[in-house]
Amino acid sequence: MSLEVGAGMLLQCMAPCDEVCGGWRASIHWKNRERAMNKEFEGKKLLVVGGSSGIGLKTASAVMSEGGSAVIVGHRPEKLKQAHEELSALGEVSTIQADLSSKEGRDALLKTIDDDHSDVDLLVNAAGVFFPKPFLEHEESDYEQYMSLNKAFFFVTKKVAANIIARDRAGAVVNIGSMWAKQAIAATPSSAYSMAKAGLHSLTQHLAMELAHKRIRVNAVSPAVVRTPIYEGFIPKDQVDEALQGFNDFHPIGRTGTAQDVSSVVSFLLSDKAAWVTGAVWDVDGGVMAGRNK
Repeated sequence: MSLEVGAGMLLQCMAPCDEVCGGWRASIHWKNRERAMNKEFEGKKLLVVGGSSGIGLKTASAVMSEGGSAVIVGHRPEKLKQAHEELSALGEVSTIQADLSSKEGRDALLKTIDDDHSDVDLLVNAAGVFFPKPFLEHEESDYEQYMSLNKAFFFVTKKVAANIIARDRAGAVVNIGSMWAKQAIAATPSSAYSMAKAGLHSLTQHLAMELAHKRIRVNAVSPAVVRTPIYEGFIPKDQVDEALQGFNDFHPIGRTGTAQDVSSVVSFLLSDKAAWVTGAVWDVDGGVMAGRNK
C-alpha cells in the first residue's frame, strides 16, 4: 500500500490497509478528543485572590492549561513575579499586587478589577493565613487578620458577580474553606481562623441561592492538612515537610494533601462539568471528615 504524505512523497507500507488506517483513525480520534478536553476553559477568564502560590497557583495553571486566561492577586511582589514566570508559558496571565488587610488596598483592588478585568468569568478566593493559637491568647490583631480576608472575599465576589451579570454571562466561584471550620483539632487550636472559614462556608451557600437565577454557581472546598506555604508562617521553611509528616496518619488515606489534590477539585467545580453543582462545600481531606485515625 502507498500513502501520500506530502507533495510528491509516498510512504510505502506492507501492513494490511485496515490495520494501518484503523490505527491512524484511532490516533486521530484520541488527538482530537485530547484537544477538545484541553479547551474546557477556552474564552474564560479566571481571577484568583491569593494565586501566587499553593492551591490558587495550581488552580490557575489548570485553567490555563485548558484554554483559559488568569489574573493573579497576591501581596508579595517577588512571589507574583515567580507565579507570572511560571504561568506565562501556558498563555495570557496578569498579576495584581494588593494589600487585602487595609481598606485602601481592598478599594484599589476593586478599582483595578473594574478598570482592567471586568470580563472575569471565574473567581477563586484562595488567600489565607494560618497561625494556630489558644483562644485565651488571641489579640484583636489575630482576629482581624482573618476577618479582613473575609471582608476582601465578600466585596471582590460582589464586584465580580455584578460584572458577570452586567455582561449577561454565566460564571462560577469557588471559595477555599477548611476542615477546621467543621471540626476542632486539639493539636492546632485555631478559633478565629475556624470562625472565619465557617463564615466563608456559610457565604458560599447563601450566594449560591441568591445568584443561581443569574447563572452564577458558588461552591467551596474544605481541605484538611495540605502541603502549602501557609505553614511557613509558623514553622521554619526547612522543617515544614518533616512537621507535616506527623499528620499523615491523621488522614484515613494515609498522607497529607498536595495543592494539586485540591486544585483538581476546584478546577472541576469551575468547569461546565459541574454545571449542576452549586452551594456545595466539598470535603477534600483525605477522608478526615468520614473518620479520623487518631
